[in-house]
Parts: sequence; C-alpha cells; structure tokens
Amino acid sequence: MATSVTTIYNIDEAIDRKFIVTKTIGSNQAKAGTLVHIMDARQDSKGIHVDYRVTSSGQDFTIRFENLKQFTSWATLDTFIARYYDFLSAKDLQYYIKVTNRTFASFCVPIIAVALVIIWIIAIAAIGSTTGIIVGAILSVIAIGVTVFIYTSQKNNFMVKLYGKVSTGAWGIALK
Repeated sequence: MATSVTTIYNIDEAIDRKFIVTKTIGSNQAKAGTLVHIMDARQDSKGIHVDYRVTSSGQDFTIRFENLKQFTSWATLDTFIARYYDFLSAKDLQYYIKVTNRTFASFCVPIIAVALVIIWIIAIAAIGSTTGIIVGAILSVIAIGVTVFIYTSQKNNFMVKLYGKVSTGAWGIALK
C-alpha cells in the first residue's frame, strides 16, 4: 500500500505545506510525530532557515539546517498524515514513522546477516560435512524468506490498520 509521501527538491516548495517531524532535534524544537506547517523558508550562505508552526498548539519556531537533505531527514511531506492527523494517536504516528523509514537495507540486511552467521556456525559445527552444507543452505533460504515476509507484512498490516482507524474516525466506516 502506497502512502502519499512526496519529495521536495527546493526549500521554496516547503512553504505553506504541512510536514510530519520524523526526527527530534533539540529540546526547544518540535518532537518526532508532530505535524508542523512551514510558514517561511529561505536559503543563504549560512544554510536553510525554516519558520514553522506546530499545528496542534499554534507555537511558532525557527530552525536552521545546513542543506535540504538535513531538512528532509527532519520532516517528511506526507499528505495522508497531514489530512488525518487528528484521528491518529502519538503511538500510531511514532510507529508510522518507524515503519515507513525502514528500508530493505536498514531492516532486512542486518537480520539476515546475523541469522546466516548463526545458521552456518551451527550447521558446520554441529552437523559437519556435506549434510551440514545442505542443511545450512536450506536454512539460509528459509531465514531470508521469513525476514523479507516479516518486512513486507509488517508494513502492509500496519497500513491496513491505520486506514481502518482513519476510515472509522473520519468517515464512520469500519473496514475489516
């Protein structure tokens, strides 16, 4: 299930749009999971300066970034979250950020690497010889398949749950 996350290529594109903060930077700035409205943004020799308003409290803040990449790692333009922010809990938003920021490389590769090391140590040490290699290969394929299945099903199941929660709150329709 695709969400409506959009990439910006110029800081001017951020002005008058709502972003979800994905990374907390300092105690005097918006926390991760907060919806912010970018009021103004400008770039000069010292970097990018962004004036924003926390939509729930109406507080205004200013933050500086060295470049656009730093800004986009701090906040994500997500129209789905911006539209249905009021129907989601802080826990939902935190998990949404965690799940949508996962990539195959950041989630699957470390798990697969650890699993393969463990499988091959056990297969060679405990079983040994040709049988150990065959068992190790079979278990390796299974470990990779299970990890990829968990990665995709977690994302899909969470998005279905999120769409169900939003549809119940926003439209009064319970999806099953």
